[in-house]
Amino acid sequence: MTSSAAATERPWHLRAANFLRTPEGHSALLGFFGAVMITFGGFGAGSVRRQDPLLESMHLSWLRFGHGSILSAAIVWIGVLCMIAAWVRLGRSTLRGDVSLRGLRYVVPVWTFPLLFAVPMFSRDAYSYLAQGALLRNGFDPYAVGPVVNPGILLDNVSNVWTTTTTPYGPVHLLLADAIVRLTGENVIAGTMLLRITMLPGLALMMWAVPHLATKLGGNTSIALWLAVLNPLVLIHLIGGVHNEMLMVGLMAAGIALALERKHLFGIGLIALAVAIKATAGVALPFIVWIWMIHEREDAAAAGREPASPIRSFVKTAGAGFAVFVAVLGSTSLIAGVGLGWTTALSGSAKIINWLSLPTIVAHIGTMATSWFAGDHFNDILEVSRTISAVVLIAIIAVVWWRYRKTERDAVMGIVIVMVAIVVLSPAALPWYYSWPLAVAAGFAMSPTTLAVLTGLSTWLMLVFQPDGSIGLYTFPHVALAIVAAVIAAMSLQTEDPLRLRGRKHEKPIEMTSAASAPSTSGSA
Repeated sequence: MTSSAAATERPWHLRAANFLRTPEGHSALLGFFGAVMITFGGFGAGSVRRQDPLLESMHLSWLRFGHGSILSAAIVWIGVLCMIAAWVRLGRSTLRGDVSLRGLRYVVPVWTFPLLFAVPMFSRDAYSYLAQGALLRNGFDPYAVGPVVNPGILLDNVSNVWTTTTTPYGPVHLLLADAIVRLTGENVIAGTMLLRITMLPGLALMMWAVPHLATKLGGNTSIALWLAVLNPLVLIHLIGGVHNEMLMVGLMAAGIALALERKHLFGIGLIALAVAIKATAGVALPFIVWIWMIHEREDAAAAGREPASPIRSFVKTAGAGFAVFVAVLGSTSLIAGVGLGWTTALSGSAKIINWLSLPTIVAHIGTMATSWFAGDHFNDILEVSRTISAVVLIAIIAVVWWRYRKTERDAVMGIVIVMVAIVVLSPAALPWYYSWPLAVAAGFAMSPTTLAVLTGLSTWLMLVFQPDGSIGLYTFPHVALAIVAAVIAAMSLQTEDPLRLRGRKHEKPIEMTSAASAPSTSGSA
């Protein structure tokens, strides 16, 4: 028996313990420490309840005010920086080929576990989810009325901007929220924790799907998992922030992976479930039709048959896919007892105004450029820029769908491009929206420069919101510090200690092994 075979037969906990003793394991422990700090600091600086009798009973309510709040925020930010530093260090090891896919999969629960006990971080959306579930539980139509019509403890913690907004999510989201509030009642803490637990299957699906996408698309499985799953932007926002994107992205990525493995109907079914959580996942479906048609042509060629005409093949695949989509969406809507009113509520996101959306950027710049002679016409300019962006977005979706149809890689790249366009050109964007294209894009082989850019962008997006969910984009020092941290993170991915803080001669850039640019199967079993 070889030593590698003997190591493989060791119990999983011994293999995990051995991994944690390695330099890569030290990075995992640093990230765990950061997650613990985020959890503890969040009790004072996170998106806490407006009245928290639990903290008061523990005599810890001082953490929410004055110096206590400052201390709590400092603890959170130190934790976030620790997780980012650990992620970048782990990325360097992954680029060198020093850590396997199995080793990275050990790290995911290590970093996730502390966040399960945190208050909602960097967003108050979890409270809206519970209030939406309470609407359905109490006999209201969440697609017709907002949480304001159902007063109670669950409403008290919803952000003011969303109290009158109808639910912009699909029936599966409502069914989950309804089931949770039926189990937990008005207990906000239990409801929030149960919401988080329901997001974990999405994380598990991403851990499976992202490496499979990399295998199919020519990427590196380990780098893909590191970039799309272990990314602090994903874990802190989607798990710590309790966002239904976790389920939506996991289902969508798994559906695309299944479609690439020729399990088209199952793949479409999973993507339809993702749409029944959040509509954004639906942009993948037209590209799945191309993938299916490509497979039909390949099967015909392999069997020595004349392939069906493109029109006939399209009608067959699109028709079957549409039937599955309608069956999933219709059945979940029927079970929830709701209609399709959520599709009209999608415009509610227009209430969000920040610098992450291109139409808003244009409106801000246009207002600053003309205010000295035309006054403040921000809202008028914003309306025009959003209208133009919507037209451009529709054109991009149509053109990309048609042009990216020849190969599987083309179709998946089309999904990435369209999702990036949606994030950039939509009326509103939030940092965690970038997890949508990231989960799919991670499957492609990327150059060191591209990985460094994505590392810097992920870091910046992670830092531009406050732990309590407020926007930091309108505070110049906050944005400047986030940019500095992003640049350092990007540099550190390829060069250890780029600022020469250790007083030693500048190290050479990290040499990427062939595993960094070719599919890796190490530890994939």
